[in-house]
Amino acid sequence: MKLPILIHPDPRLKKHAAPIADISDDLRTLADNMLETMYDAPGIGLAAPQVGMLDRLLVMDCIKDDGPPRPYVMINPEIIAKSDETSVYDEGCLSIPEQYGEVTRPAEVEVRWIDRDGKEQTEVFANLWATCVQHEIDHLDGKLFIDYLGPMRRQLITRKMQKLKRERARD
Repeated sequence: MKLPILIHPDPRLKKHAAPIADISDDLRTLADNMLETMYDAPGIGLAAPQVGMLDRLLVMDCIKDDGPPRPYVMINPEIIAKSDETSVYDEGCLSIPEQYGEVTRPAEVEVRWIDRDGKEQTEVFANLWATCVQHEIDHLDGKLFIDYLGPMRRQLITRKMQKLKRERARD
C-alpha cells in the first residue's frame, strides 16, 4: 500500500525518531509499504518520519536501471565509521519535491543495522549508496538535506514548499 509522503515544512520531519525495540509483523508491513511508496515516487530512499512514523526505520535501493532491485530495510541504523574523503552530490528528497542542492558528505560509511528478520548487519557503502544512507539516517535525526545549504537557499526552498502545500490543499 502506498503511503502519503510528508512535505517540508512539517514539524514531524524535524523530530528525532525513536529506536525500535520489537520487530513485529506491523513493522515489516510498514517497511514493505515504504518500499512500494519509494519505488512509486520514484526515489532511492525513504525514512519512516517521511510517512509520519517516528521510528528508526529506513528503506533504500540505489539500483536504477542497472539491474535487479537491491532493496535494504534498515532498523535502528547507525553509522559506525566514515571516511575522511568526501564526495559531493546534488541531493533531492521526496519530502522536498523538485528541489536539489549540493551536499558534501563522507564518501564511504560503515553502517550497522537490524534487518527485517532481526539479524544484525554491517556493510560499507560508497558513492551514491553512501550518500543515500547518510541522507536517510539524517531524516531519523530530524535533519533535512537543505539544512546543509546556506540560509538564503534554504529559505527559498522552504517558501517554494509552502506554496506547493497551499496549491495541493486547494486541489
